[in-house]
Amino acid sequence: MSQTLQAIRGMNDILPADAELWEQFEETIRDWLRAYGYRPIRMPMVEPTGLFHRAIGEVTDIVEKEMYSFVDALNGEQLTLRPEGTASCVRAAIQHNLLYEGPKRLWYMGPMFRHERPQKGRYRQFHQVGVEAMGFAGPDIDAEQIAMCARLWDDLGLQGIRLEINSLGQSEERARHRADLIAYFSAHAGVLDADAQRRLHTNPLRILDTKNPLMQDLVSSAPQLLAYLGEASLKHFEGVQQLLKEVAIPYRINPRLVRGLDYYNGTVFEWITDDLGAQGTVCAGGRYDGLFEQLGGKPASACGFAMGIERLLALWQDQGHRYETPAPDAYLVHQGEAAGRFAFRIAEHLRSSGYAIQLHCGGGSFKSQMKKADASGAPLALIVGDDETAANAVSVKSLREPMASLAVSPLPLVSQVRVHFDELADHLGEVLFTTEDDSTEDNHGNL
Repeated sequence: MSQTLQAIRGMNDILPADAELWEQFEETIRDWLRAYGYRPIRMPMVEPTGLFHRAIGEVTDIVEKEMYSFVDALNGEQLTLRPEGTASCVRAAIQHNLLYEGPKRLWYMGPMFRHERPQKGRYRQFHQVGVEAMGFAGPDIDAEQIAMCARLWDDLGLQGIRLEINSLGQSEERARHRADLIAYFSAHAGVLDADAQRRLHTNPLRILDTKNPLMQDLVSSAPQLLAYLGEASLKHFEGVQQLLKEVAIPYRINPRLVRGLDYYNGTVFEWITDDLGAQGTVCAGGRYDGLFEQLGGKPASACGFAMGIERLLALWQDQGHRYETPAPDAYLVHQGEAAGRFAFRIAEHLRSSGYAIQLHCGGGSFKSQMKKADASGAPLALIVGDDETAANAVSVKSLREPMASLAVSPLPLVSQVRVHFDELADHLGEVLFTTEDDSTEDNHGNL
């Protein structure tokens, strides 16, 4: 007997009950993004490794420790499974000259890959929704993207997600801050852990993002980037805050918020919950005005964010939300060879009329089939036997007595009725979709 194969650790199957929840979430996402004028884009899951080295930064946890990189054995190319989406989206925008006709609002959804320790809401194959606004320079797009997130939490009924913001300023401002950071941390070298010592002269800003509890006091007293911002950077950041206040979105300025990707500048933000343990960030983003030029394109302003679908759905479920699988309109049972053929034709006819019909497959007695019909949650069973086949008709039986829709139907309240094939679609419409208003008008005249 051959060995049973298992999925790769941290790369999970999404089974039907959960997949339906995902589809509901994705439908909400599409409607939400459409309302803000964003259009979809789809990028490959595999990109040249150099793309992420240049975009994310050589001295980052993602590039140093987490990327799934390999050599294509057929041509020797260095390739990487994408660990995030912004770099790919900017690469696509440059390659296809998407900004030629003006700014673009784009979004994508799909799997990302990072080799990290699997935990609740964080897996090695995880899924993100990414939102990118390219060619917009003002604080209004920063604030709008933050407001978009607030609206989504409301649409999903999510509670307890707080907003933290910061500004990373411009390159020359960060350069002055960097020099003072190096001097500060060098004076306290004995407190630095191995990661901090390694990053001291390559990327000291990353030290501020440390999770080491022994370094928190040191980091808290480090020079803050906000103190190095020039007039233009401060004006932009204040503009973001004014717009957030305009729509009553509460926030906290976190001077230690630097994000884990080197392409950020200006406004950065995170939406955080305390309900998912240590991995509390459910959405994060900010401005990356230098990335286009960094990847070989013409300079362009840009701002974006990404949210983890697994984390949001875990939070959604933890807060008591559930998704109920929609039941079919009817379950079609049948017995006999001729009845089976007739039932097949009935099912396709009703589906063409817009009904969700579950056709019983696999045989079995009428009794066993009716049990499955009841378990399906369908309000009606459609029954086809030899008598119905001979009469070119179907027996329609209520499985949910009293049916709410039947209670307001002008039809007689009966548990089972035989209906001719040609009248079946109209009959189901009258039974399933007659409204209370229609019934009231029938009983009492025009109101």
